[in-house]
Amino acid sequence: MPRRARLEFPGIPLHITQRGVNRCAVFVDDDDRRHYLALLEDAARRHALAVHAYVLMGNHVHLLVSSGEAGALSRAMRDLGQCYVQGFNRRHRRTGTLWEGRFKSCLVDSERYVLSVYRYIELNPVRAAMVAAPEDYRWSSVHAHLGASDDPLLTPHTAFLALGADRRARVAAYRTWLASGVDDAELEAIRAHIVQERALGSERFQRMLERTLNRPLQVRPRGRPRRDGASQAIAD
Repeated sequence: MPRRARLEFPGIPLHITQRGVNRCAVFVDDDDRRHYLALLEDAARRHALAVHAYVLMGNHVHLLVSSGEAGALSRAMRDLGQCYVQGFNRRHRRTGTLWEGRFKSCLVDSERYVLSVYRYIELNPVRAAMVAAPEDYRWSSVHAHLGASDDPLLTPHTAFLALGADRRARVAAYRTWLASGVDDAELEAIRAHIVQERALGSERFQRMLERTLNRPLQVRPRGRPRRDGASQAIAD
């Protein structure tokens, strides 16, 4: 049976996560992380993607990316994943797969929902108890969003630009937004939508996309727990 096509819609960001097979490390050292970001930047340029936010964890990644062309994100992620695995295997003298199947993704509505995913991604190292503050973690887009560095990989989303009239105002507003944290309801919503690969946003946004894409995009009620614990596996 053919796989269902990815949920992609021109101009609407996708929250993407991809994990190592059996939760294995996908980054052994900083050279691996630099290589991944270089490949991501190259894929974004070749496929005309806008990368809005990212974090590289030990055994998975989170990205917030948008494109003006349906299908471009899938092609970019395929190229990125294959090139990274080839280099990783060669460098670490290993063979076989590295990623746990296809990446997971969900469409994200504009304004509040996009900024919520920004925050969710960049607070990932804090939730994992790796650092006390998001800016203490090196491999994240948070440093650019807090004005500590310039990151050529990033393209600010319009929702981020709307935080202030200039960079200083945006940094101040985003710092306050980030410090307010992710509450339990928001955390559960973001996790559920990406696990089920749905559309995170208002009901109007979901209904519009359901009519356009002719498929259900609202989160299904939780059923019996999955035996493999997959619902928790990508909820970092």
